[in-house]
Amino acid sequence: MTASPQDNLSALYPAHLAEVARRSADALAACGRDTLAVAAGMPHAWFLDDQGFPFRANPHFLHWLPLGEAPGSWIVFTPGSRPKLIFLQPRDYWHVVPAAPSGYWVEHFDIVTIRNPEDARAHLPKDPSRCAIIGEANAAVGDFGPDNPAAALNLLHYRRAFKTPYEITMMRVASKLGVHGHRAAEKAFRAGLSEFDIHCEYLQATRLAEHQLPYGNIIALDAHGAVLHYMHFDRNPPAHAHSFLIDAGGTFHGYNSDITRSYAAANSGEFQSLIDAVEHAQQGFCKQVRAGQSYPELHIHAHHVLMQTMREQGFISCSSEAAVANGISSTFFPHGLGHLIGLQVHDVAGFARDEQGNAIPKPDGHPYLRCTRTLAPGMVVTIEPGLYFIDLLLAQLRAKPAAKDVIWSKVDAFHKYGGIRIEDDVVCTEGDPVNLTREAFAAA
Repeated sequence: MTASPQDNLSALYPAHLAEVARRSADALAACGRDTLAVAAGMPHAWFLDDQGFPFRANPHFLHWLPLGEAPGSWIVFTPGSRPKLIFLQPRDYWHVVPAAPSGYWVEHFDIVTIRNPEDARAHLPKDPSRCAIIGEANAAVGDFGPDNPAAALNLLHYRRAFKTPYEITMMRVASKLGVHGHRAAEKAFRAGLSEFDIHCEYLQATRLAEHQLPYGNIIALDAHGAVLHYMHFDRNPPAHAHSFLIDAGGTFHGYNSDITRSYAAANSGEFQSLIDAVEHAQQGFCKQVRAGQSYPELHIHAHHVLMQTMREQGFISCSSEAAVANGISSTFFPHGLGHLIGLQVHDVAGFARDEQGNAIPKPDGHPYLRCTRTLAPGMVVTIEPGLYFIDLLLAQLRAKPAAKDVIWSKVDAFHKYGGIRIEDDVVCTEGDPVNLTREAFAAA
C-alpha cells in the first residue's frame, strides 16, 4: 500500500524539526543570545480603514511548523529544551477562530493557549535582551518586540536554501496543486475564454482563494505575454487568441510552487515551433541543476543557447556569441534564469556567499538575476528561460548598431504572440536533479 502524503510528512517531520533546532542553536550562538522567539505576526490594516490585508505568516514561524493561520502566536526555543508554541485562540464571534492545534507535529511542542495577543507576554522570556526575536514590528507585546539580529538572520537565511526531505515533500504537494490549475487553464484557453475566466478556472481547479496563491497569477493572452508581470485580467476574450502565457503556482502549508507554461493556438505553427525550441533548451538547463554548478554561469549559458535558437529560427543573423555581447540577447531575454524557492517564492539568500551575510555580486550586464550562488544538494531553484517581443526594448534595440543583425520582418510578425516563458521547480541532489514540476504534470 502506498503511503499517503500525511504519513510521509509524519515520518519526515521529526528530522526536519531537529534540523531547524540545530540551525536555530547555531544562530543564537552567532548573535550571542540564549533563546529564539519567533512571532507568527499580526494582520496589517489598510490606511484609514477598518479592513486589512490577508494575513500571511512569518516564514521563520512556518519553518518550524505547518500553522499558517495563527496570527498573534509565537514559538520560543532554548537549545536543550523542547520548543514551545504560544497559540492565540481568541474568543471571537466576528471571525473564524483558529482550530486547536492538531496533527503529526503537536507532540513535539509544549503548547500554551492564550485568548488575547497581550497574554503572550506572560509566557515569553522575562529578559528580551537575551533573546533573538524574529518578526515584524507589529508583533510586539509590551517590551518584547522583534529586533531581528542580523547575525542570526544571515545564518538562518543562508541555511534555509538547503531544504529537508520534509520540505521537498511539502513542495511536491504545492507543485501538484499548481499543475491542477495549469491543466484547467490550458483547457479554458483552448475553449476561447477570457483572461479573467481562465483565472477563475485556475482558482476552481486548485481550490485556492486569490489571497492563498503564492503570488498573483499572470494570465496573458497574445501580446500581453510581453508584459513580464502582467496581472490585468481582461474580462473580454480576443476575437481570436494567438497565444497564451500562464505563470501561476500553488501553496501548501506555506511552501510554494512557481510554474510557467506557454501555448500556441491550434493554427499558430510558427509560434509553436519557437515554443518547442525554448522548451528543449529549458529542459537542457534543468538537467544542469547539479551540485557545484554556478547559477550565474548557467544563466549566461542560457543566453547563448537561446540566441542560438533565435538564429536557427530566423530572428537574428549574427552568432549567439555576438548576440550576447552586443545586447541583443538582453532585449529578447531581459530577466534572470530563475531563483531559489521554498517558503517564499523568491526565497531568501539567493546572493549569499556565506552565513555572515556577505554577498556574491551579479554578473555585469545582468541586473535582474535573482540567484548568484553555487548549487548544492537540497537547494530548489526555478529554471525559467524566456523569449519576448517587448515594444520598449525593441525600440531601444532599433536605435543601436546591433539592429543590423536583427531580421525585423520576422520579429514584427511575432509581435502578436507576446512572448514565451517556461518554468519548472528543480531540486539539486547528490546526483540527478529532481524536477518537481515535470513530475506533477506526468502524474496529473
